[in-house]
Amino acid sequence: MHCGDGCVSGACERAAGPTTLPAPTSSSSAPPSSSSVAPPGERSAFATAPGSFNVSGTSGVPAMHAALLADGRVMFLDKVENYTQVRLASGAYAYSVIYDPDRNTVAPLAVRSNAFCSGGTFLADGTLISAGGNDALPSVDPTVGNGFSAIRYLAPNALAAGWTETGNKLASARWYASVQMLNDSSVFVASGSLNGLDSAARANNNPTYEMLDPAGVPSGVNYVMDLLQRNEPYYMYPFVHLLLDGTLFVFVARQSQIFDPYGNRVLKELPDLPGLFRTYPSTGTSVLLPLSRANSYSPEVLICGGGASPDINAQTDASCGRIRPLDATPSWEMDHMPSGRVMVEGVLLPDGTVLFLNGAGRGAQGFGFASEPALAPLIYNPTAPLGSRFSVGAPSTIPRMYHSVALLLADGRVLVAGSNPVEQPVLQASAGVPFPTEFRVEIYTPPYLAGAAAGRRPTNISLSTSDLYPAGDAFDIGFVAPPGAKALRVALCHGGFVTHSLHMGQRVVMLDTVGFVPGASAQMITVSGPPGANVAPAGPWWAFVVVDGVPGVG
Repeated sequence: MHCGDGCVSGACERAAGPTTLPAPTSSSSAPPSSSSVAPPGERSAFATAPGSFNVSGTSGVPAMHAALLADGRVMFLDKVENYTQVRLASGAYAYSVIYDPDRNTVAPLAVRSNAFCSGGTFLADGTLISAGGNDALPSVDPTVGNGFSAIRYLAPNALAAGWTETGNKLASARWYASVQMLNDSSVFVASGSLNGLDSAARANNNPTYEMLDPAGVPSGVNYVMDLLQRNEPYYMYPFVHLLLDGTLFVFVARQSQIFDPYGNRVLKELPDLPGLFRTYPSTGTSVLLPLSRANSYSPEVLICGGGASPDINAQTDASCGRIRPLDATPSWEMDHMPSGRVMVEGVLLPDGTVLFLNGAGRGAQGFGFASEPALAPLIYNPTAPLGSRFSVGAPSTIPRMYHSVALLLADGRVLVAGSNPVEQPVLQASAGVPFPTEFRVEIYTPPYLAGAAAGRRPTNISLSTSDLYPAGDAFDIGFVAPPGAKALRVALCHGGFVTHSLHMGQRVVMLDTVGFVPGASAQMITVSGPPGANVAPAGPWWAFVVVDGVPGVG
């Protein structure tokens, strides 16, 4: 559905065209009816939430992929384009940059292979990897090679060198692959297209997974995954979350399972999620809700949005399903957003809430395949009673359609960028291209920093160590609390690798603390680290001190 006749049809040198995908060959092959508005008889009035969007700068490149780096800057990574705002020293266009949200500046990064629709993760040492991609486009840029099986590395101590490729290759070509770090710091890479051609033809598909070691070196072996195979063509960019026992929750279309990647075993098939399709090309979003001792670190997955088919007029889904996969008899608790959305981003916030934003009310992922931009952010409170968990914020004025991103920044605000639903950049809207390439970067101020709340942030925050280890190792945090402070939380946040409404590896862990003195100004608390790598895999994390619901700078 990038271009041509099929859902996925190559390196995108043609204009987009409509397509019809067959239903997955599974027990739930026909999507049940769902509505893009509140279901009959359910609540249609939603509370309002404070917060605002402000344009802060420009991204330099279309922001298809993004990640928050350990120094607080943001990496943007794009595909090969015939125009970006930034050039390399050689004079060629840059397809990746490091964006500084404090200074609103960009530094170009070299890319050696086409990262179009790749997956990614941080490794244990803080290196960011991008895995898979698409074919070379020599007519556009002959210096960038085939990226289908590429593994790109961005080392934290050598950012100026750009993305490096050591010669390591995936065991097979993967376009639209999902990536998840495991509890031993090895990496799970799943799904993708072999050639970027029509996914309705199985010979084009790669319903397998493979493993990389903790250094990002591939094993060279592919393993067939039945869940992916039986849900073709809705098998790409699966939702993947690491569970408390070291296994994985894997979801495509409307089906999910608990999977052991080491033994290549399905441990449990989970109930089908009611509603429309939830994964590419009708992607909603999926988040692992915050983990804490209060919920026994028991993983709970929330999936919202989705759609019926890859068509610009396709119905989208307003429903959300929430499940505890490790329960003895897991079941989906259903809720709904104010209206249907596809391509929605789910961002975990340090106060324990979830921000949903971006996307569209009609259509699907692909070039020119969506309409009715979803401009209003939603705040989801997972601890509120069912039926009152969503509130609606003031809208943005910038449509964020296909190839948009959003992520939590180190200061607790949220960066929003991208929207490039065209084969090659288009800079002005027209009747034929209503949603052109978007370079403007917005910063969204969440409710907890809106208005007077911004003046009640904890300040002068200092940690006794920047090296945190699993298994509950303790560390100290000193800070100054606002007057009359009553309650404290410490949130450990990892934003993961963001692309196509997937936030690969995103997690929030609420840590145990002792020593907080209500009402006192100067505070010194002791914090227990996460209980193990099943809860907090190795990699870069941000610690946020949250006082009375307001976070300090991480």
